Amino acid sequence: MPDPAANASDRRVGEPDVVRGIFESMPVMLVGLTGPEHRIDAVNAACRTVLGRDDFAGQTLLEVFPEMIGQQLYEIADRVYRSGTSQTAQGWRVQIEREPGSGRLDDVYVDFTVAPRLGPDGTVTGLNFVGVDATERVTEQQQARRESTEAVLRYEQARDVIIALQRRLLPPGLPVLPSVRIAGSYLLADDEHAAGGDWFDAVPLAGGRVALVVGDVVGHGVAASAAMGQLRAVLQDRLDETGDVVTAIRAADRMTRRVPGAHAATVCVVVVDPADGTLTYCSAGHPPPLVAGPEQARYLAPSGTGPLGTGADYAVATDRLALGEVVLLYSDGIIERPGRPPAEATVELSQVVADVVAGRGLDPAGRPAAERACTHTLELLVRQTGHTDDITLLAAQRSTPPSPLWMRLPGDTALVQAARDALVRWLRDAGAGPDDMIALAHAVVELVTNAAEHSHPDDADGTVTVTAELGECGEVLIRVVDDGHWRHRDRPGDGFRHDRGLGLAMATRLADHVEIESGEHGTTATVRHRLTRPAALLTSEQITHGLTPAPAPAERPELMVIVDQPHVDGSRVAIHGPLDGTSAQHLDGELNLITLGGTHELEVDLTGVTHLASVAVAVLHRMPGLRLYAPAGSVAQQIMSLVDLPHVTSWLPGP
Repeated sequence: MPDPAANASDRRVGEPDVVRGIFESMPVMLVGLTGPEHRIDAVNAACRTVLGRDDFAGQTLLEVFPEMIGQQLYEIADRVYRSGTSQTAQGWRVQIEREPGSGRLDDVYVDFTVAPRLGPDGTVTGLNFVGVDATERVTEQQQARRESTEAVLRYEQARDVIIALQRRLLPPGLPVLPSVRIAGSYLLADDEHAAGGDWFDAVPLAGGRVALVVGDVVGHGVAASAAMGQLRAVLQDRLDETGDVVTAIRAADRMTRRVPGAHAATVCVVVVDPADGTLTYCSAGHPPPLVAGPEQARYLAPSGTGPLGTGADYAVATDRLALGEVVLLYSDGIIERPGRPPAEATVELSQVVADVVAGRGLDPAGRPAAERACTHTLELLVRQTGHTDDITLLAAQRSTPPSPLWMRLPGDTALVQAARDALVRWLRDAGAGPDDMIALAHAVVELVTNAAEHSHPDDADGTVTVTAELGECGEVLIRVVDDGHWRHRDRPGDGFRHDRGLGLAMATRLADHVEIESGEHGTTATVRHRLTRPAALLTSEQITHGLTPAPAPAERPELMVIVDQPHVDGSRVAIHGPLDGTSAQHLDGELNLITLGGTHELEVDLTGVTHLASVAVAVLHRMPGLRLYAPAGSVAQQIMSLVDLPHVTSWLPGP
């Protein structure tokens, strides 16, 4: 006998085989999960195609994708199951292992809704997941943001006053210290017209210690930013002078009597001593710091009392930071996110930071734990809820100091590239920022070239020694030492070199301090430069779409390459690789040939140049008819701006 209930269901829903066929052929991703362990009971073809797997049915979500722990997708499923409230996300980045056991994680971006599925009694029995693969759309948007200078300029023009103000008031860079890795991020609120009152700072102190500061002035706008700038200056000055936390905070507290806009500002100051990990801190009305290690995260005990200007009396507390642990200071914008009660947001922050520091969830991609704590944390939390206030994160991690660099080379200009590459690797390992790496690599190359060309002895045993070490306050000391006597090289066959003295002038302008000492046993060039690393000034769009790192630059070509560009009107070539003492003479000959001895105009694209030595600058400077192009921020643009070599940073119709 036919089952009446089944027949009634068929009339309401349709024939089972037909329904199954429709479910399987739907162009969107459909998944049915059952129970609190999220067991996969149904998955359609579109989902299997996107995820590259077909072994879902009957397993739990974590059995299929254990790498989802810490990526907040599993946590969203838990939250929807517990609360019975649907959750929707756009452009959500998740990293999955499509080939089990391969260890390779692929980025997948999904627009999705997770909705509760109710049983007959109205309780949640499972979840329904409906999603659309947004990977192509999001990656195209990311590529467009990286490549479209016009889009960047339009955005900068819309917020140029706000961002310029924030950049001026915030530190230009964070110190690079031998035993403490420091990172910071600042996420502007969505309000296009209000500068924020958050600030951060990192002040190197005697003995290798560093003071970390995060504060928040009440309100937004010019008045809040002005008060913030004054508070930051007072705290920085007192910390630099005394190294004492309470002295600095009390000075800022007194300042609130003269600057009404600073009243009720909150601030947290933490001094890290990398020698033994001692943390000395005070939170004046500010959320307490968070310490995270590979296993767990914990909030430090509250210290201090009320905000500045409220009559509070301030005292310090102490704790200890183990080697490899990260201490995170933050503003309340990360806690006061829409739809999150403060207690829940506080627990969520500690859980996410613990996962991020331990390398769970998003691929670490070679980033230090302190940097991940300031970037991945924002991505994992803010993209879920959005944010209505500025968010500041400042992190420090105890680390092992880098070993000093020492290399001795034969006095031969052909080995200059080896010195440059070794120094760049050492600076990168020490945590130096890209601007410092470019500046110091160029300065040292000029000094090594100068020593090899002018100062080594006539015999074949002359050497050049390059050493580098990072001081406890973040100043790098580099020495280039030769064992020869000065000699001039102006002789026939050397006529293409018209940069005599330009190399030393470039080195002097690139570094904070350069000193040359010559004697009967050789010449020593000493370079001193305080290293910094930029904090991340971020936008909501970057957080929403995921903070994927820019593609890693290709390995530096061993040879300079000149490539013709026949697809453009007129005559244009692109140059790739290093323009140094080895390649400059070839460059001189090629440009003479292409321009017929300088009688024809030529556009030269220097985007791909990885090094621009003084000898190459001299070639480009004296060659008539060249129109040089280097985009803003490129190696060539930085050096040409330094030596006042005319160039353009965007292609415009020629005169």
